[in-house]
Amino acid sequence: MNAAGAATRAASIGALPIAFLLVLFVFPVLRFLLLAVEDGTLAHFEKALTDGLHVLVLVETLRIAAIVTLICLALGYPLSYWLATTTPPWRNVGFALLLLPFWISVLVRTYAWMILLGRNGVLNRQLMALGVIDAPLPLLHNTTGVVIGMVHVLLPYMVFPLYAVMRRVDPALLSAAEGLGAPGWQVMRRIYFPLTLPGVLSGATLVFVISLGFFITPALLGGGRVLMIGVLIERHVRQYLDWGLAAALAIIVLAVALAIYAALRRLTRVDVQWT
Repeated sequence: MNAAGAATRAASIGALPIAFLLVLFVFPVLRFLLLAVEDGTLAHFEKALTDGLHVLVLVETLRIAAIVTLICLALGYPLSYWLATTTPPWRNVGFALLLLPFWISVLVRTYAWMILLGRNGVLNRQLMALGVIDAPLPLLHNTTGVVIGMVHVLLPYMVFPLYAVMRRVDPALLSAAEGLGAPGWQVMRRIYFPLTLPGVLSGATLVFVISLGFFITPALLGGGRVLMIGVLIERHVRQYLDWGLAAALAIIVLAVALAIYAALRRLTRVDVQWT
């Protein structure tokens, strides 16, 4: 087969996936962009970027997303290391427990957390019965509850990229460093962690970007007291019927996510690969 025939065949094979992306991603983004500038001005973007409420909500969204990302990294890194180094039977058990939440709806899991974290919930009742606390802890309808629910949903998205990278690390490198007299923490800090940095970047980017658009978890666990950008966009659409401002906010969130992704890649100077 000549080069022209191979190129034609490759184009025909890739036509369907490209069309799929155009219909389900590019077209909605362009549609939102047109809604945001439907009157021929950038008034919606100006309001979104200058109005005090919108700016505060955007900052709060970024703050919560950063907290969730850091917690997922703190929990996911040792868990991924254990999965990458343990025996196959225990690895299967770990992945089964990790994947189990994926088989349950996010809505169901969020309601389960409401039952667990409420003032009269399972957790508070048990802590009070054990005498650990005298009054119920405020774990629901605040940032704490939202962060707990989001970490529960997003932790696998941190573990999978980390595990994929850790499995490719050659154990002989670690053994050589230990044989040359390097203590364990130096091996982890100067050899193992830099080798797994692509997984850290990939997982952190994935968790952070998904966190920016979360809606169900902050809407329910936040109880209307924790406003994230997804909740605010939903209010503009459902309550105020202001599609133009909602579209402008969505475009801004997308731009922020892409800018942060580009900044993280430039900061670490590594390629993002988590396959």
